[in-house]
Amino acid sequence: MRLNDAVIGAVLLVLSLAVLWHVKDFPAIPGQPYGAALYPTVVSAGLAVTSILLIVQGLRSGEPMFSVQVAQGGRLIAFGVTVGSMLFYVLFVDQLGFIVCATLMLAALLWSYGVKRSLIAPVAIAATLVIHTGFFKVLKVPLPWGLLESIAW
Repeated sequence: MRLNDAVIGAVLLVLSLAVLWHVKDFPAIPGQPYGAALYPTVVSAGLAVTSILLIVQGLRSGEPMFSVQVAQGGRLIAFGVTVGSMLFYVLFVDQLGFIVCATLMLAALLWSYGVKRSLIAPVAIAATLVIHTGFFKVLKVPLPWGLLESIAW
């Protein structure tokens, strides 16, 4: 099934407005110039703007709102790898750690979406390290180290 971009944009716009409505009651953090609602507000506002752009693009395309297409084999494999990688992460992240799981997941996803084989390993490793650094060092999110506990930085 294929959805017009306007339909997807409308759903995302409703989601962003729901998040904006929900975070308006988040409490302020004493001593901080901003509260807990800042990050979700910024992300939701960005999602709302891009949703509106998606709606406009979808309406201008003239494509039907809904259409049925038979999925090709490659797309089914990519879909299966996407769902399987999420299950893999949920089941093994505590034992293997974020870096190992994310690298394996990204490599599998890049392979399933047809990325050139010579780029899969470097991109998976670099993207994982960038994501880990962003969450662990910048946002102070405690990601599991798993197998790499002995070399945690």
